[in-house]
Amino acid sequence: MQRQVGTSVQRLFSMFPDGRPGAGLLILRVAVAVPLMLGGRPELREVPHSWLQAIQFVTISVGTLLLAGLWTPVVGALQAMIQLWIVIAQRSDASIHYLLAALGVSLVMLGPGAWSVDARLFGRKRLDIHKREGLLP
Repeated sequence: MQRQVGTSVQRLFSMFPDGRPGAGLLILRVAVAVPLMLGGRPELREVPHSWLQAIQFVTISVGTLLLAGLWTPVVGALQAMIQLWIVIAQRSDASIHYLLAALGVSLVMLGPGAWSVDARLFGRKRLDIHKREGLLP
């Protein structure tokens, strides 16, 4: 049996909240995405053609996808792994990276919210079936 991506995302999140909870999830996505997008920019210009440049490109891409709210469970997990990799690789002040990793994991568990591309593509839809004369009693 072949599963569609949309039904998988729907099974992960029972609903895509709007209102204040949706705004909170949007703020959470922005708080996670902006450091990724801004943090990768300077290194991308400085390091010519190395593996670090590829990692910075992935980091910026993950931040962009999180900001849009597209494939949130996958990119939230990637974001958490990137932050933990930074902690292991740099061995510097790790507190902000632990915080960003925890925020990424929380996005994986909570979902993107109503103001996201995931909600537009995979959210619950309401179908109104109108009664036709002669077909239904």
